[in-house]
Amino acid sequence: MLKIYNSLTKQKEIFKPIRENKIGLYTCGVTVYDDCHIGHARTFIIFDVIVRYLKFLGFDVTFVRNITDVDDKIIKRAYENNESIDQLTQRMIASMHDDLNQLHLLSPTYEPRATEYMSEMIQMIQELQQKGYAYLTELGDVCFEVRKFKNYGQLSHRDVDELQVGVRIEKDSTKKDPLDFVLWKAAKPDEPAWDSSWGKGRPGWHIECSAMSTKLLGQPFDLHGGGLDLKFPHHENEVAQSECAHQKTFANSWMHVGLLQINHQKMSKSLNNFFTIKDVLKLHHPEVIRYLMILSHYRSPLQYSDDNLKNAKASLERLYTSLRDIYLDENKCDEKFKQQFIEAMNDDFNTPQALAVLFELSHEINRNQGNPEKIAVLANTLKTLGGVLGILQENPVIFLQGDESDEKIKSLIKQRADARKNKDFKKADVIRDQLSQMGILIEDGAQGTSWRRI
Repeated sequence: MLKIYNSLTKQKEIFKPIRENKIGLYTCGVTVYDDCHIGHARTFIIFDVIVRYLKFLGFDVTFVRNITDVDDKIIKRAYENNESIDQLTQRMIASMHDDLNQLHLLSPTYEPRATEYMSEMIQMIQELQQKGYAYLTELGDVCFEVRKFKNYGQLSHRDVDELQVGVRIEKDSTKKDPLDFVLWKAAKPDEPAWDSSWGKGRPGWHIECSAMSTKLLGQPFDLHGGGLDLKFPHHENEVAQSECAHQKTFANSWMHVGLLQINHQKMSKSLNNFFTIKDVLKLHHPEVIRYLMILSHYRSPLQYSDDNLKNAKASLERLYTSLRDIYLDENKCDEKFKQQFIEAMNDDFNTPQALAVLFELSHEINRNQGNPEKIAVLANTLKTLGGVLGILQENPVIFLQGDESDEKIKSLIKQRADARKNKDFKKADVIRDQLSQMGILIEDGAQGTSWRRI
């Protein structure tokens, strides 16, 4: 049975969907003021693998991933660029979609934008105010009164009194408590604003995810996820406002993805130690990036480096080499390996163990080269299970040699073959060295010579 580590209870739990065979999953997307960085890619790829696996198990998955398209950062960046907010957000959303398409991510069932759900957010804030959980400040903001929710801190496992010690007191704040967070911001000059019963303004960041997830998935829903950095305060505040507004559980299970790090430091735009997805894609194949992101368990931090990417490429090449020039029996899968893969993924989506199963499959293919019928089934199993992880879906020859056939390379390989045929091994070795300097690895086998880029 599928077990998932629930951040709320801090333990693995047998997953039981609210509705039989149907799963509602919500993950927090990005604030579209700039290009996505590779840290975002890890969270996106992890949940893409989770959705793929849940569908592989036969679940009907409704996957919601939001877009924050109104925010302080967006307003500031649009002003700096001398463009409208709509121009900025439309451009950044298109850029994000291009990045995620190149990484072979499945499209979410719904991709709601904050500006499209203003009425739902306003209604939810009104409900909170009517039930006594929200109040209007002297500055015209509406705030959530944290201490009125007795379970505040349950998701991040923090004590409210301890939290207050480290809270920065905002200048000119009229909040009752420094911990209270804004649900609705009163309008400021030259900023986007919407009409409400409190006057013109715009929503705080936390309320949008509560309103959109509830609208599209109902409450409670099965799984809520995001990066570990969102657990507090964003997800904690989502729980508080949602459960106070509707008086029932918000999400049954919570999943948090470990952070991508550089030199053991969180990768983020605020620290200016990030690489955009676009920049990384210029240098590395999308499947190499995906492979790196699932090489460690999703809850663990992951070190990003050129060396780790090179190692990921080498590992992926070994798997692709097993599939090269092999017929796939697309009607059959090896049940033993399939079950081993399922056992790994059922253990809280243990992708490192699932990859180990793929490598054992690869070894089995290599051990059975004299049995074409068996390796046809094994090869199809390898490609099918790889597809659940979003890898091994390219043509092996194209992946190993690159997108373009290089006539010079082919010519040199032919010259080397001719030299070997004429027993001119010195010339053959010179050509091999020349190809090696070009980044081409020659592999001689029973079926002839093949090559791949290194």
